[in-house]
Amino acid sequence: MASVASSPISFAASFLRTKPFPRFLPIRTLRCAPFSSSSSEPIEFDISFAPPKPTPSSPRGNAAFQQLFIPWIVRGEDGKLKVQSQPPAQLIHALADATTQNPKKKVKKKKPQASSSSSSSAVTTSSEPKLSKAARRYYNENIKEPPQRLSKVLAAAGVASRRTSEELIFDGKVTVNGSVCTTPQTRVDPTRDIIYVNGNRVPKKLPPKVYFALNKPKGYICSSGEKETKSVVSLFDEFMASWDKRNPGTPKPRLFTVGRLDVATTGLIIVTNDGDFAQKLSHPSSSLPKEYITTVAGDVHKRHLMAISEGTVVEGVHCVPDSVELMPKQHDIPRARLRIVVHEGRNHEVRELVKNAGLEVYSLKRVRIGGFRLPSDLGLGKHVELKQSELKALGWKS
Repeated sequence: MASVASSPISFAASFLRTKPFPRFLPIRTLRCAPFSSSSSEPIEFDISFAPPKPTPSSPRGNAAFQQLFIPWIVRGEDGKLKVQSQPPAQLIHALADATTQNPKKKVKKKKPQASSSSSSSAVTTSSEPKLSKAARRYYNENIKEPPQRLSKVLAAAGVASRRTSEELIFDGKVTVNGSVCTTPQTRVDPTRDIIYVNGNRVPKKLPPKVYFALNKPKGYICSSGEKETKSVVSLFDEFMASWDKRNPGTPKPRLFTVGRLDVATTGLIIVTNDGDFAQKLSHPSSSLPKEYITTVAGDVHKRHLMAISEGTVVEGVHCVPDSVELMPKQHDIPRARLRIVVHEGRNHEVRELVKNAGLEVYSLKRVRIGGFRLPSDLGLGKHVELKQSELKALGWKS
């Protein structure tokens, strides 16, 4: 005890050497109780340490940590350098202009050609875009029309009818790529093959497909011959005269009728330049119903209706109508009228049915083909272009 109490400072130093303190806890105070050599009480030391250093708060809760200061060293108008927190205005404008400008087109260099005059290479830009193989395959399979028969191409180009085109081919008046072709079934592509008829070249671009519903007047025949003065096609002279003004650079279509109506029959007839469409509608396999309104002379009795419904032989085929109906009389029409629906479409079929029943036809008018009915406001000799929905009503799916 005497050795310990001999020097309080040396005792404290020896205590600190034997008990080292952590380095991360700084000593705040070190107080020693009064030392008395004569006191029997043990020596007590009052040692306290500083509190831990506070950690900074999260940057989300502190506004000082949200703003990132980026120094920009720029040269001012006076020529001296200075530090600022905002980027220079010239840099901001340059970045804005760079994002709005169009990207530069790639320039393709041509290989220099050996020439005695100059050996410099020309620089050109590619005008046509390069399509992928999948895009070209889709175009060839779904959009591009396959090669067609030569006679069909000539008819679609407006050279002549398909039958007359076949006669021109047989006579050797048609050449394909410089060679005379005498086979109408030859497959050609008008966009690639060079076709001449009587020394005149067939245009590469074929006329567009057009479809019309005409209210045929009495006295006109369904023939497209050039010598026919009162042809149904002649009712479209005004339309054909204004074709170049409405469709510049497009060849004129060659119009013809779908089926036929005799010279004394009026009403609905379809006019087009689409041969496939005409073949589909006029073929007996289509079985399109055709409705006629016939005015007869004299009175109509039940026996007449029974005779018409039983049918008759037309062109060696027994034709039976789909329906026969006696229409109610009207004040302005004193004669009796019959509604007859057929689907055969034989020549003079309705007239033969009425004649076989012992009645005389006074007038005959066709008012419906398939699901398309002649518009009531369409005057005699007038036509209207058919819409896609009306073509579907006729049973045509393009």
